[in-house]
Amino acid sequence: MLELIIILLVVFWFLGYIRIEGLTIADINLFVINGQQITLWKLLIFFLILWAIGVLPSPFRQIAAVLMVLWVLATLGIIAIAGLSNILIIAIIAGIVLSVAGR
Repeated sequence: MLELIIILLVVFWFLGYIRIEGLTIADINLFVINGQQITLWKLLIFFLILWAIGVLPSPFRQIAAVLMVLWVLATLGIIAIAGLSNILIIAIIAGIVLSVAGR
């Protein structure tokens, strides 16, 4: 299960930056909060990260949960932290890889 989460996180992360010809994923605007558009893509990544946080062992789960709260606050425009989404994804992927390697 952890391997599936790693693969999905990496695929979603790269597909957010790279557009592959023939593989178009609709970026539908669902609603707006505080001037920030919440898209289907952001919502999918949000739920995938929540799933990953739930699977992590205790120390990694707590660190990732704090980063998740900061990310949500930054996405809503309440605080400004540049590059926080990349930091969050890298931290969760690293936590899952360390968890799998520790088995």
